[in-house]
Amino acid sequence: MKGDKGFALVITLLITALLVALCAEFTDEVFVDTSARQNFIDGQQASLLAASGMKAATKLLQYGLSIQGYSSLADLDRMNKLLHIEDEQGTIQVTVEDESGKLNLNMAWGDNGMAIPPYNDIVTRLFKNCGLSLDLLDTLADWRDTNDDPHPAGAETPYYSTLKPPYAAKNNKLSTFEELRLVKGFDAATVNRLRPDVTVYDDCNQININTAPKEVITALSSDMTAALAEKVIDYRKTNPFKTVSDLGNVPGMTGSMVLSLQGFTAVKGTVFRIHSEAKVNETTRIVEAVVNTGGQFLYWREY
Repeated sequence: MKGDKGFALVITLLITALLVALCAEFTDEVFVDTSARQNFIDGQQASLLAASGMKAATKLLQYGLSIQGYSSLADLDRMNKLLHIEDEQGTIQVTVEDESGKLNLNMAWGDNGMAIPPYNDIVTRLFKNCGLSLDLLDTLADWRDTNDDPHPAGAETPYYSTLKPPYAAKNNKLSTFEELRLVKGFDAATVNRLRPDVTVYDDCNQININTAPKEVITALSSDMTAALAEKVIDYRKTNPFKTVSDLGNVPGMTGSMVLSLQGFTAVKGTVFRIHSEAKVNETTRIVEAVVNTGGQFLYWREY
C-alpha cells in the first residue's frame, strides 16, 4: 500500500506540473496574441496619422505659396510648429524642408558629360569648401552622362561590373539622393556630408537664397566669402529676400555680384521634402516624401 501511495503522489505531481505548464503556455499565447493585435492596431493608426500629416503639410504649402511671392526658413519653422500635434490618440510631428535651397547635381553636366556653367562651377566650389575630393566630380559626370567614355578620375560600367554585386553605370540623371551611394567614391560619410546641400529633382532648377545653407551660398560665386555668406544669412532672418536684387541690401554685396546670380537663384521654393512621424502608444510610423508646389509627389517612402 505504501508503494501505491507513493506512485499516486508522483502521478499527482506530474499532472499538477503539466496543468501549470499548460496554464502558463495558454497565458503566454493570450498575452502575445493580444499584444500583437494591439500593435497591429497601433501601427495602422500611426500610419494613418503620418499620411494625414503629409496631406496637411502639402495643403499648407500650396496655400502659403499661393499668397506669398517668396518662401523663407521662418515660414517653414511656423509650419513645422503648427504641424506638431499631441492628443489622447497619439502624437504627430511633421517637418518640412526646402529642397530648392540646395544645388541640383543633375544640372552640373549634360547628357554628353560636358560641364554646364554656372552649376558646375558652383558644385566645384561646394566640394572644395566641404573638403571633398574633386575626383568625385568625374565619377558623377560619368554616372550622369549617356556615353561609356570615362573621365580621367571617373568610372563607367567596366568598373562597376567588377563590384560585388556587379551593376552598370546609370548613364542618366540621379533619381534620388540616396542613389549617390552607388557612385564610385561616395561612401556613407561623403553622402551624409552632402545631404544638407544637394538635391536631384528636376523642378529644383533655381536655388532659393532664402533657405540655402551657408555652404551653398558661399559656393554661388567665386567672390562670395564665408563671412559674406554669414551676412546674407543674418540679413534674411529679419528681412527675407522678396527679389534676388534685394541681395544688394546686404553689406558687402556688390552690384556685379548680385547681377551674376540672376537666372539661377530665386526667392521662392518649388520642391519640398516632408517628414511626417506619428506615434501611437509605443508604435511609430514615418512617411517621407518630396513634393512640388503643384502637389505632385516626386518621392515617397513609408517605414
